[in-house]
Amino acid sequence: MTVVLAADLAVPTRVNRMSTSEPAKKKRGGKFVERLAAIRENYRMTRKVHRWVGWEMLGIFVVVSAVVAIPVGLFLNWPTALLISLPLGLLAAVAWFSRRAMNAAYASIEGQPGAAAAVIESMRGNWSVTPAVAVTKNSDLVSRVVGRCGVVLVSEGPSARVQHLLANERKKTARWLPEVPIFEIQVGTEPDQVRVAKLQRELTKLPKGLRPAEVNDIRRRLDAFSKRETPVPLPKGPLPKGGKIPKSMRG
Repeated sequence: MTVVLAADLAVPTRVNRMSTSEPAKKKRGGKFVERLAAIRENYRMTRKVHRWVGWEMLGIFVVVSAVVAIPVGLFLNWPTALLISLPLGLLAAVAWFSRRAMNAAYASIEGQPGAAAAVIESMRGNWSVTPAVAVTKNSDLVSRVVGRCGVVLVSEGPSARVQHLLANERKKTARWLPEVPIFEIQVGTEPDQVRVAKLQRELTKLPKGLRPAEVNDIRRRLDAFSKRETPVPLPKGPLPKGGKIPKSMRG
Protein backbone atom coordinates (compact mmCIF):
# COMPACT_ATOMS: atom_id res chain seq x y z
CA MET A 1 0.00 0.00 0.00
CA THR A 2 2.83 2.43 0.78
CA VAL A 3 4.49 1.73 -2.57
CA VAL A 4 1.35 2.59 -4.48
CA LEU A 5 1.00 5.92 -2.69
CA ALA A 6 4.63 6.79 -3.40
CA ALA A 7 4.18 5.98 -7.08
CA ASP A 8 1.08 8.15 -7.22
CA LEU A 9 2.99 11.13 -5.83
CA ALA A 10 5.65 10.73 -8.50
CA VAL A 11 3.19 10.98 -11.41
CA PRO A 12 3.33 14.50 -12.87
CA THR A 13 -0.08 14.75 -14.54
CA ARG A 14 -3.54 14.64 -13.01
CA VAL A 15 -4.82 12.09 -15.55
CA ASN A 16 -2.07 9.58 -14.85
CA ARG A 17 -2.42 10.02 -11.13
CA MET A 18 -6.12 9.26 -11.28
CA SER A 19 -5.64 6.24 -13.55
CA THR A 20 -3.07 4.67 -11.27
CA SER A 21 -4.84 5.41 -8.01
CA GLU A 22 -8.37 4.28 -9.00
CA PRO A 23 -7.60 0.52 -8.90
CA ALA A 24 -5.97 0.94 -5.49
CA LYS A 25 -8.97 2.92 -4.23
CA LYS A 26 -11.34 0.26 -5.53
CA LYS A 27 -9.27 -2.44 -3.84
CA ARG A 28 -9.25 -0.55 -0.55
CA GLY A 29 -12.97 0.10 -0.87
CA GLY A 30 -13.63 -3.58 -1.57
CA LYS A 31 -11.70 -4.65 1.54
CA PHE A 32 -13.58 -2.10 3.63
CA VAL A 33 -16.93 -3.42 2.38
CA GLU A 34 -15.83 -6.99 3.11
CA ARG A 35 -14.87 -6.05 6.65
CA LEU A 36 -18.21 -4.35 7.23
CA ALA A 37 -20.00 -7.43 5.91
CA ALA A 38 -17.96 -9.68 8.21
CA ILE A 39 -18.70 -7.48 11.23
CA ARG A 40 -22.41 -7.45 10.39
CA GLU A 41 -22.46 -11.24 10.01
CA ASN A 42 -20.63 -11.70 13.32
CA TYR A 43 -23.09 -9.38 15.02
CA ARG A 44 -26.05 -11.35 13.68
CA MET A 45 -24.52 -14.65 14.82
CA THR A 46 -23.73 -13.22 18.25
CA ARG A 47 -27.19 -11.76 18.68
CA LYS A 48 -28.77 -15.18 18.15
CA VAL A 49 -27.01 -16.39 21.30
CA HIS A 50 -26.75 -13.12 23.26
CA ARG A 51 -29.91 -11.22 22.44
CA TRP A 52 -28.98 -8.04 24.31
CA VAL A 53 -25.40 -7.71 23.08
CA GLY A 54 -26.12 -4.35 21.41
CA TRP A 55 -27.47 -2.84 24.62
CA GLU A 56 -24.61 -4.38 26.59
CA MET A 57 -22.07 -2.70 24.30
CA LEU A 58 -23.89 0.64 24.61
CA GLY A 59 -23.97 0.37 28.38
CA ILE A 60 -20.27 -0.49 28.61
CA PHE A 61 -19.41 2.41 26.29
CA VAL A 62 -21.39 4.89 28.41
CA VAL A 63 -20.11 3.61 31.77
CA VAL A 64 -16.43 3.44 30.76
CA SER A 65 -16.57 6.82 29.05
CA ALA A 66 -18.19 8.43 32.08
CA VAL A 67 -15.79 6.83 34.57
CA VAL A 68 -12.81 8.15 32.61
CA ALA A 69 -14.27 11.51 31.56
CA ILE A 70 -15.51 12.78 34.94
CA PRO A 71 -12.18 12.80 36.85
CA VAL A 72 -10.23 13.99 33.79
CA GLY A 73 -12.74 16.78 33.19
CA LEU A 74 -12.67 17.90 36.81
CA PHE A 75 -8.90 17.94 37.16
CA LEU A 76 -7.97 19.04 33.62
CA ASN A 77 -10.62 20.14 31.13
CA TRP A 78 -13.64 18.65 29.39
CA PRO A 79 -12.32 18.61 25.78
CA THR A 80 -9.36 16.53 26.94
CA ALA A 81 -11.73 14.31 28.90
CA LEU A 82 -13.77 13.61 25.77
CA LEU A 83 -10.68 12.91 23.67
CA ILE A 84 -9.52 10.33 26.20
CA SER A 85 -12.79 8.79 27.40
CA LEU A 86 -14.61 8.22 24.09
CA PRO A 87 -11.88 6.04 22.49
CA LEU A 88 -11.50 4.07 25.73
CA GLY A 89 -15.26 3.54 25.92
CA LEU A 90 -15.33 2.37 22.32
CA LEU A 91 -12.40 0.04 22.92
CA ALA A 92 -14.13 -1.50 25.93
CA ALA A 93 -17.34 -2.04 23.95
CA VAL A 94 -15.46 -3.69 21.08
CA ALA A 95 -13.57 -5.93 23.50
CA TRP A 96 -16.86 -7.00 25.08
CA PHE A 97 -18.35 -7.73 21.66
CA SER A 98 -15.31 -9.79 20.70
CA ARG A 99 -15.73 -11.90 23.81
CA ARG A 100 -19.44 -12.37 23.21
CA ALA A 101 -18.82 -13.27 19.56
CA MET A 102 -16.28 -15.90 20.57
CA ASN A 103 -18.73 -17.45 23.03
CA ALA A 104 -21.41 -17.47 20.35
CA ALA A 105 -19.06 -19.20 17.92
CA TYR A 106 -18.30 -21.90 20.49
CA ALA A 107 -22.02 -22.32 21.21
CA SER A 108 -22.75 -22.79 17.50
CA ILE A 109 -20.37 -25.76 17.18
CA GLU A 110 -20.82 -27.33 20.61
CA GLY A 111 -22.07 -30.89 20.38
CA GLN A 112 -20.97 -31.39 16.78
CA PRO A 113 -18.44 -34.18 16.14
CA GLY A 114 -14.97 -32.78 15.62
CA ALA A 115 -15.67 -29.46 17.37
CA ALA A 116 -12.93 -30.01 19.94
CA ALA A 117 -10.32 -30.80 17.28
CA ALA A 118 -11.33 -27.69 15.34
CA VAL A 119 -10.90 -25.52 18.44
CA ILE A 120 -7.45 -26.96 19.17
CA GLU A 121 -6.32 -26.51 15.57
CA SER A 122 -7.04 -22.79 15.91
CA MET A 123 -4.84 -22.46 19.00
CA ARG A 124 -1.51 -20.66 18.90
CA GLY A 125 1.63 -22.42 19.97
CA ASN A 126 3.30 -25.76 19.36
CA TRP A 127 0.17 -27.91 19.28
CA SER A 128 -0.39 -30.78 16.85
CA VAL A 129 -3.78 -32.43 16.44
CA THR A 130 -4.68 -35.78 14.89
CA PRO A 131 -8.49 -35.78 14.73
CA ALA A 132 -10.56 -38.90 15.25
CA VAL A 133 -7.90 -41.51 16.03
CA ALA A 134 -10.81 -43.57 17.40
CA VAL A 135 -14.44 -43.32 16.29
CA THR A 136 -17.62 -45.23 17.08
CA LYS A 137 -20.86 -45.63 15.17
CA ASN A 138 -22.48 -43.18 17.60
CA SER A 139 -20.07 -40.44 16.44
CA ASP A 140 -18.14 -40.59 19.70
CA LEU A 141 -14.49 -39.93 18.98
CA VAL A 142 -11.07 -39.38 20.46
CA SER A 143 -8.52 -36.94 19.02
CA ARG A 144 -4.83 -37.02 19.86
CA VAL A 145 -3.04 -33.78 20.72
CA VAL A 146 0.71 -33.37 21.10
CA GLY A 147 2.13 -30.37 22.91
CA ARG A 148 4.77 -29.35 25.40
CA CYS A 149 2.75 -31.05 28.12
CA GLY A 150 3.02 -34.41 26.35
CA VAL A 151 0.13 -36.29 24.72
CA VAL A 152 -3.47 -35.28 25.40
CA LEU A 153 -6.36 -37.56 24.46
CA VAL A 154 -9.48 -35.45 23.91
CA SER A 155 -12.80 -37.26 23.71
CA GLU A 156 -16.16 -36.04 22.42
CA GLY A 157 -19.33 -37.78 23.52
CA PRO A 158 -21.12 -38.96 26.67
CA SER A 159 -18.79 -39.93 29.49
CA ALA A 160 -20.13 -43.47 29.81
CA ARG A 161 -19.44 -44.19 26.13
CA VAL A 162 -16.03 -42.57 25.70
CA GLN A 163 -14.31 -44.04 28.75
CA HIS A 164 -13.39 -47.28 26.99
CA LEU A 165 -12.19 -45.33 23.93
CA LEU A 166 -9.91 -43.24 26.11
CA ALA A 167 -8.65 -46.32 27.95
CA ASN A 168 -7.79 -48.10 24.69
CA GLU A 169 -6.00 -45.07 23.23
CA ARG A 170 -4.14 -44.47 26.47
CA LYS A 171 -2.93 -48.06 26.55
CA LYS A 172 -1.85 -47.87 22.92
CA THR A 173 -0.06 -44.55 23.34
CA ALA A 174 1.68 -45.72 26.52
CA ARG A 175 2.96 -48.75 24.65
CA TRP A 176 4.43 -46.52 21.95
CA LEU A 177 5.69 -43.74 24.25
CA PRO A 178 6.14 -45.15 27.78
CA GLU A 179 8.21 -42.17 28.95
CA VAL A 180 5.82 -39.41 27.76
CA PRO A 181 3.09 -37.94 30.04
CA ILE A 182 -0.44 -38.74 28.86
CA PHE A 183 -3.48 -36.66 29.83
CA GLU A 184 -7.18 -37.14 29.18
CA ILE A 185 -9.84 -34.48 28.64
CA GLN A 186 -13.50 -35.26 28.08
CA VAL A 187 -15.31 -32.57 26.10
CA GLY A 188 -19.07 -32.37 26.50
CA THR A 189 -21.93 -30.84 28.44
CA GLU A 190 -22.04 -33.24 31.39
CA PRO A 191 -21.02 -31.94 34.84
CA ASP A 192 -17.67 -33.78 34.86
CA GLN A 193 -16.77 -32.74 31.31
CA VAL A 194 -15.14 -29.65 29.79
CA ARG A 195 -17.19 -27.35 27.61
CA VAL A 196 -15.82 -26.48 24.18
CA ALA A 197 -15.48 -22.82 25.17
CA LYS A 198 -13.14 -23.76 28.05
CA LEU A 199 -11.05 -26.35 26.19
CA GLN A 200 -8.21 -24.01 25.27
CA ARG A 201 -7.89 -22.86 28.86
CA GLU A 202 -7.75 -26.45 30.11
CA LEU A 203 -4.98 -27.29 27.65
CA THR A 204 -2.89 -24.27 28.56
CA LYS A 205 -3.16 -25.19 32.26
CA LEU A 206 -1.37 -28.50 31.71
CA PRO A 207 2.29 -28.58 32.85
CA LYS A 208 4.81 -27.85 30.10
CA GLY A 209 7.69 -30.24 30.75
CA LEU A 210 8.90 -30.87 27.20
CA ARG A 211 11.08 -28.81 24.88
CA PRO A 212 9.90 -27.93 21.35
CA ALA A 213 12.42 -30.35 19.84
CA GLU A 214 11.03 -33.16 22.01
CA VAL A 215 7.49 -32.30 20.91
CA ASN A 216 8.50 -32.59 17.26
CA ASP A 217 10.21 -35.93 17.95
CA ILE A 218 7.08 -37.29 19.67
CA ARG A 219 4.96 -36.16 16.75
CA ARG A 220 7.20 -37.95 14.25
CA ARG A 221 7.25 -41.13 16.35
CA LEU A 222 3.48 -41.18 16.65
CA ASP A 223 3.10 -40.73 12.91
CA ALA A 224 5.51 -43.61 12.29
CA PHE A 225 3.76 -45.90 14.79
CA SER A 226 0.35 -45.09 13.32
CA LYS A 227 1.54 -45.98 9.82
CA ARG A 228 3.14 -49.18 11.11
CA GLU A 229 -0.13 -50.32 12.68
CA THR A 230 -2.02 -49.82 9.43
CA PRO A 231 -1.86 -53.22 7.73
CA VAL A 232 -0.75 -53.49 4.12
CA PRO A 233 -3.70 -54.75 2.03
CA LEU A 234 -3.06 -58.22 0.63
CA PRO A 235 -4.34 -59.09 -2.85
CA LYS A 236 -7.41 -61.27 -3.01
CA GLY A 237 -7.38 -64.58 -4.83
CA PRO A 238 -4.51 -66.95 -5.58
CA LEU A 239 -0.91 -65.83 -6.01
CA PRO A 240 0.39 -65.30 -9.55
CA LYS A 241 2.02 -68.15 -11.42
CA GLY A 242 5.18 -69.33 -9.77
CA GLY A 243 3.85 -68.40 -6.31
CA LYS A 244 5.87 -65.18 -6.15
CA ILE A 245 4.68 -62.07 -4.42
CA PRO A 246 4.58 -59.02 -6.72
CA LYS A 247 7.40 -56.51 -6.20
CA SER A 248 4.91 -53.80 -5.23
CA MET A 249 3.86 -55.86 -2.18
CA ARG A 250 7.33 -56.70 -0.96
CA GLY A 251 8.84 -54.93 2.06
